[in-house]
Amino acid sequence: MKSDRTQNPQTSIQRPELLAPAGNWECAKAAVENGADAIYFGLDRFNARMRAQNFTEADLPQLMKFLHLRGVKGYVTVNTLIFPQELTEAQQYLRTIVAAGVDAVIVQDVGICRLIRHLSPDFPIHASTQMTITSAAGVDFAKSLGCQLVVLARECSIKEIQKIQQATNLPLEVFVHGALCVAYSGQCLTSEALGGRSANRGECAQACRMPYDLIVDGEIVDLQERKYLLSPQDLAGLEVLPDLVKAGVTSLKIEGRLKAPEYVANVTRVYREALDKVMAELVRPNPLTPFPGREGGNKTPLSASERGWGRGQEQYNLEMAFSRGLYTGWFKGINNQELVHARFGKKRGVYLGEVTRVRNEQVTIKLEAPVKPGDGIVFDCGHPEAKEEGGRVYTVTPKGQEVVLTFGKDSLNFRRVHIGDKVWKTSDPELDKQLRQSFAGDNPQFQRPISLEIYGEVGQLLIAIARDELGNIVQVESAIALVEAHTKPLDTDRLREQFGRLGNTPFCLGTLTNHLQGAVMVPVSELNRMRREIVAQLEELRSQPKRWELRSDASLQNLLPAVSPPSPTSPALIVLVRNLKQLQAALNTGVETLYCEFEDPRTYRQAVELVHQHRTPPLPTPHSPLPQIWVAPPRITKPGENWILQQVRAANADGYLVRNYDQLQFFGVDRCVGDFSLNVANPLTADYYQQHFGLERLTASYDLNINQLEDLLSSCPPQWFEVTIHQRIPMFHMEHCVFCAFLSEGTDYTNCGRPCEQQEVKLRDRVGSEHVLQADAGCRNTVFNGTAQTGAEYVQRLIELGLRHFRIEFVNETPEQVTKTIQRYRQLLQGEISGSQLWRELQLQNQLGVTRGPLGLSPVGGGRKL
Repeated sequence: MKSDRTQNPQTSIQRPELLAPAGNWECAKAAVENGADAIYFGLDRFNARMRAQNFTEADLPQLMKFLHLRGVKGYVTVNTLIFPQELTEAQQYLRTIVAAGVDAVIVQDVGICRLIRHLSPDFPIHASTQMTITSAAGVDFAKSLGCQLVVLARECSIKEIQKIQQATNLPLEVFVHGALCVAYSGQCLTSEALGGRSANRGECAQACRMPYDLIVDGEIVDLQERKYLLSPQDLAGLEVLPDLVKAGVTSLKIEGRLKAPEYVANVTRVYREALDKVMAELVRPNPLTPFPGREGGNKTPLSASERGWGRGQEQYNLEMAFSRGLYTGWFKGINNQELVHARFGKKRGVYLGEVTRVRNEQVTIKLEAPVKPGDGIVFDCGHPEAKEEGGRVYTVTPKGQEVVLTFGKDSLNFRRVHIGDKVWKTSDPELDKQLRQSFAGDNPQFQRPISLEIYGEVGQLLIAIARDELGNIVQVESAIALVEAHTKPLDTDRLREQFGRLGNTPFCLGTLTNHLQGAVMVPVSELNRMRREIVAQLEELRSQPKRWELRSDASLQNLLPAVSPPSPTSPALIVLVRNLKQLQAALNTGVETLYCEFEDPRTYRQAVELVHQHRTPPLPTPHSPLPQIWVAPPRITKPGENWILQQVRAANADGYLVRNYDQLQFFGVDRCVGDFSLNVANPLTADYYQQHFGLERLTASYDLNINQLEDLLSSCPPQWFEVTIHQRIPMFHMEHCVFCAFLSEGTDYTNCGRPCEQQEVKLRDRVGSEHVLQADAGCRNTVFNGTAQTGAEYVQRLIELGLRHFRIEFVNETPEQVTKTIQRYRQLLQGEISGSQLWRELQLQNQLGVTRGPLGLSPVGGGRKL
């Protein structure tokens, strides 16, 4: 992606694009009128915020014309996984997007990247944060798909961003403000596991914002009011903007497509002003592209200089916009004590202070922030999961260092307000009114600069050459020649006065260079006409839709892989274990293919030796019935973590279960199977991995239900795949370490004391389910569903479709449970018992029973069944 922002020839520092969210038309206007360089938005299908109002395909031409007229880019989100039966619809959807002149599309699905590039060789693709890109290898992978920009995972620190940028030549985008997912985007299966609402399909149920009990070695840990163990504070990168600019980030992204237009206006304006200040300090602005707002800009009363705001006003505005607490996230590195305060998981706002007295329907507060009549407040007694008292302030009476608040009649139950309660301001109507004014009406309020060059001499026409910040250029000439001026000749001030009258247009006058020769003049009416003509021509140029190449003869059918007949071989069972005792139990059952996923990769050497002891002769062929062991690196690989991969390879296993782009590259010459984390949900994605990496098999995405899985197996050679039919689904996979945050005083692995190695930890949710928590070699945590999920009832249908590799996984099961489960699934694959019979047995064996999990369909329609 080529930035609109020119580089200063005196420095390599480039001004990043400010990218704002837009869930509807009002949000789009709010972003534009408060200084966004670009917006991103979803349509009614295939976007990761399906709860947003969103736009329709029919809106695209009008929306793009509006944005381009205002000098703003528009990016469409197609950032979900696409299922096989949706590809035809997705193809037409993409054609509409390209034809509408959209500036780029933000994509998660590998197959959709392929489809876009097949339809159009030049249409820009941005790799979504849902692709879970955390390294230079991930950026290179996105580049191989035809992507022009990569949105990095939110978990990347500034140091890591710098390393990635230095190792690649693709532009990078980072989230700079908004809600933080606790799990890696694209790797969270919680909503899918608990309710069939996939985050990879835009239907996240936000289970991370719920309270959990921490159970350690079977006992509940008393964390007092700290119940929200998985709810991070909201991201606020304001204080690290200079570092992000210096790191070379191309685009700064604000989260919030589900938020109100006031939020969009508020946060966009704060970052617009802050970014312009940063750039003014870091570089001398190029005279051809003055910063928006410097000589015109937003005309609302929100300007810091106009309102005389003091220090901390930006923080106030951001907290009032939406806040669960504001924090720099992972930008400064990992600090598990600060990322999640765990006291609430909902919007709070600005902290006002504590209640010191409740009497006669009056509440006295020791005040730490301003409050005024009309503000909305809430009283926090430490139990945010319960109904909280709150209301609008009626009067504010100062009383020394405190204030006395009164409220409207019967608006509060004062018996539920206590001394010591924390008080939060959740609403500021005055601020909201000002924010709405910033995007009210039809006339532009945020103007972008144009530069002018004026030429002429006596007897010649007056020539004005205008350039906008996007590179558009127009030339306008006067209708009459210049004459000699005897009084009041045209000088720079008069030219600026006349050409600067750009009210109610998208423009403000930036630089004006006067090249007039001698004392000349022309009627003011002619100058005004020329100014209007400049505006009209620039508006016409900016309003033209982008003309991307769109191949009329390109077809989805040209990309689909050829389907081969099913293999005549018998179905095989693959067993994944997570400790040596489980491995030994699995070996004793005679399982031929074993996967190991251990916390410490150094243990893999022992595991490999254990398996090889069962071999006679000791060197199997690829098709040998002797037990083979494949080992799994951690799900995430960041810059500087290749030592973990080297430890994994040092075990000399028979093959590797690869989870990410680094591992595809690192283990490229080895035998590899792609794991579920590669998100293979359609034949275009599967075919890409097979063509470029030669994987022996791919694990089908856990987002597929049985009908969608059947479609996948029918649209590809079924021998490409394996399917997990029994597991405790890995719900959250996260950089946040619960062990460190709540079982130590440390901030990260260097000082936490490694409680993960000493204690067994579970998280108990609101309905009583206890979910297993485990750490990996990178100190990343995974929460495994407390209830096992089985696809036993669907195995026979999958065998008939040609599937031959079936996986079962264990987490913390005993060796005895491992043995019994393997035996029963082996009987299932051999046809000795039915899937429904095994389903009933598993229900009886397990204390919490089992569920059908993602594969299951409800009896009516296509939804999942819990």
